[in-house]
Amino acid sequence: MAYREVTMVEIKEVILLWQAGIKKKRIASQLTLDVKTVRRYVTAAEACGLAPGPEPPLDDEQVAAVVAALAPDTGRPHGDAWLRCEAERDAIEKLVTAGVRLSKVRRLLHRRGIDVPYPTLHRFAVAELGFGQRGPTIPVADGKPGEEVHIDTGWMTLSEPDQHGRRRKFRAWIFTPHVSRYRFVYPCWTESTETAIEACEVAWEFYDGVFRVVVPDCTKAIVHTADPLKPRIIDEFLEYAQARGFHVDPARKRRPKDKARVERTVRDVRDDCFAGEKLLDLADARRRGRIWSADEYGMRRHTTTQRMPREHFEADEKPHLLPAPAAPYDIPLWCDPKVGADQHAQVARALYSLQFEWRNQRVRARADSSTVRFYNPVSHEVVKVHPRVAPGRRSTDLADFPPEKAIYAARDAEALINRARSHGAAIGEFAQKLFAASPLPWTRMRQLGMLQGLIKRFGPRRVDETCAMAVAADMVDVFRLERMLKIAAPPAPPPEPARVIPIGRHLRPTTDYALLPCVARAIEEGEDS
Repeated sequence: MAYREVTMVEIKEVILLWQAGIKKKRIASQLTLDVKTVRRYVTAAEACGLAPGPEPPLDDEQVAAVVAALAPDTGRPHGDAWLRCEAERDAIEKLVTAGVRLSKVRRLLHRRGIDVPYPTLHRFAVAELGFGQRGPTIPVADGKPGEEVHIDTGWMTLSEPDQHGRRRKFRAWIFTPHVSRYRFVYPCWTESTETAIEACEVAWEFYDGVFRVVVPDCTKAIVHTADPLKPRIIDEFLEYAQARGFHVDPARKRRPKDKARVERTVRDVRDDCFAGEKLLDLADARRRGRIWSADEYGMRRHTTTQRMPREHFEADEKPHLLPAPAAPYDIPLWCDPKVGADQHAQVARALYSLQFEWRNQRVRARADSSTVRFYNPVSHEVVKVHPRVAPGRRSTDLADFPPEKAIYAARDAEALINRARSHGAAIGEFAQKLFAASPLPWTRMRQLGMLQGLIKRFGPRRVDETCAMAVAADMVDVFRLERMLKIAAPPAPPPEPARVIPIGRHLRPTTDYALLPCVARAIEEGEDS
């Protein structure tokens, strides 16, 4: 026979009926109890000083005294294993405080000859040492209406097979206002900054307004560096937040209590919104997400607020939102490209030129739908602005290149002809005919470059005279022009001026060098002898 537990209400009813003068058998029949059970409670009530007849109302303390009188005396509240735990209390407490698992604590006690069953050890640690007890959970206030919206993201389900038989798994951005819990779901293929901004734009259109604070999960699509006090937001998303007028306050990393109201939304949306649905493509999934948000979940009574989320939002939160965006947002692209040796940096698979001093250095770049701006990574000053071109194209500003290389970079043959014409009319005419003589563009450029080399080698005057003879003979060949310059007799050098000996500045008269007459006579006599 199964044991039936008698509740406190039934015990109190037994005592009240007994005080009213009803017989014990009648009480047992009325409450479907055994007569012996009724007799036990009546005996305990008499032992506690109660008696039949009109008395003051029975209170809970008197009923508790009756129940305590019926409780059997079990002697010791715990067994021998509990006493062994009490004897080793200090050792167990030290191990539990150090983070040692209870199963390991039991094995360590067993090595010392102390055998304690694990259930007893667990009950002792919980009751006496506070093992496994968490701190008190304090509910956080919802805040002001229209102030905060939480954003979470996660994997949903697979779409239907496409024309190639492939099925793709999509994700979803989930928006949950802090007060009304009126959720909005926006599916996407990948979790990126672009899809995050795109989801926000559609969410503001869905809510017909912008929340003042966005509390996202610590996702790399929004948060660059996670920090509890000074988190760093991705530049693209931070610029978008500034444009729309809201602030970003990300949750801490691995702290689900920071967004407890949306922590289980990924599972709920996956199971309640998309599970069992046949979704052909991403557009079909987005239609399904909007219908579920507005008509199904939005019109279902919330278990916490006990209100319809949609009606709750429209009544309390919508009037406090910022105005919805009137124009679409141009999503920018931020990157840190390196300028190559050719003075071009790659942004979104397109090349853009920069000044010569930025070769082999990194710059900060921002690209939108119309322009590409390059910034100094240290001073954050704009160093170059280009119109945006399609992937695979090139935007080159010739002013960025040195003048001697800009002509060849732009294939500017006309500039080479003008440069040759500046050295002489005949050279310019020869260069014009040389350019028109060949249909090959690079061959003409190289021949004009060779002509410039001949000018530097032989001098403009000599090349101009030779080009005049070549043009007169209708000869347009740069190699024959080079041979003509080599075999031609060099011009006669100009006659040297007459060499005039300058007059000495301190010339003495001839008498200073003549011999005295007596000396001359002595010399002559000596020669005769």
